[in-house]
Amino acid sequence: MQTPRADNELKEEHLLNFVVNNLEEELSIDLGESVETTTEELYEVLAGASAGGTSINHICEKTEESPHANTVRGYLTDQFDLDAVESVGDTLLQRDTVETLPDRPVEACTDLHLDPYYGEEEETEALYSSQAKRGTTSFHAYATLYVRVRDKRYTLAVRQLTAGETTGDVLGEFLELLDGLDLGVKAVYLDRGFYNSTCLTLLYAYNYAYVVPIIKWGETIQDELSRGWSREIEHELAGKVTFPVFIDCVYQRGRYDEHGVARHGYAADAPFIDTPRDARHHYSKRFGIESSYRLAKQSLAMTSSRDAGLRLLLFVVSLVLQNSWRYLHWKYVAAPRRGGRHLWEWSFIEFCEMVLRAAWTMLGVRRSVPANQALDERFFR
Repeated sequence: MQTPRADNELKEEHLLNFVVNNLEEELSIDLGESVETTTEELYEVLAGASAGGTSINHICEKTEESPHANTVRGYLTDQFDLDAVESVGDTLLQRDTVETLPDRPVEACTDLHLDPYYGEEEETEALYSSQAKRGTTSFHAYATLYVRVRDKRYTLAVRQLTAGETTGDVLGEFLELLDGLDLGVKAVYLDRGFYNSTCLTLLYAYNYAYVVPIIKWGETIQDELSRGWSREIEHELAGKVTFPVFIDCVYQRGRYDEHGVARHGYAADAPFIDTPRDARHHYSKRFGIESSYRLAKQSLAMTSSRDAGLRLLLFVVSLVLQNSWRYLHWKYVAAPRRGGRHLWEWSFIEFCEMVLRAAWTMLGVRRSVPANQALDERFFR
């Protein structure tokens, strides 16, 4: 069956306009009076820096019609503190995306991303302390809520964890958000950062099926994971919650230069999980969120700013670009056909390149530099 020919086309400027319009509607900026720059220009710089994985400074220095980099950062840091970004970030991420999810239960994933920080702790804001990783115990910590169903995958919420906050606090917000969206939830997959009695108690309170890898806390579970074959056991954590643990055992067979038997434990309580292999298979579905982090790094604007609100805003915009690409790909680019839409080859990298080129054009990218000598024939053809 031939794919029907498209009647229209999405151009680079359309993609930039789509992103900028969404940012402008949800993140309004009060510019005050007698200001030469516009909100559109501020967000064109922000979108270009994100799509190019570069800095606001770089975009502003290489264009002739953009505002000064200090002006862009000044408005963003003055008007978007950490609470302000979190309050509108969810709305921005969910814009246009929730409506495209099929009318069937979604699989939700939560993840804790720790970005190492190596400076003086008193010189920056909103740091989170955790176990040593990559030579530091201080991190910029971001937790995300991500849903998937069939071929549709979107990030719906993001939170920054700061000193004194716990993963239980964040998970409580995410589960409440899921209830408010009126989405059927097939299961919730958590990473090991959410393995604690508070999070497990919350999952039972909301009556969600779940899978989460366990951490070897205590001699009992260490002993269980050091012997025997695949099986199901009951385990108690901190004397507060009891839950089933599926221990899945596989031969390494030289993978990662390891040999022997590898044992992985999963705290899991779901009607579709009957065996340890089921637990491992279903938990593997959450790795789509790992790919979303890899893509987010490609579209994350660089900054050395210590302002927590600005850093979170840049992270949110990187996720917004991802959601926009997936939404536009499915809604406008994919060709309708019997048995499901045909997805044209259109990578996220190409999407970002198109947004960046549109930003260069709109902001008047510098296309010449001064020449102190006359040009000879080598420069012409």
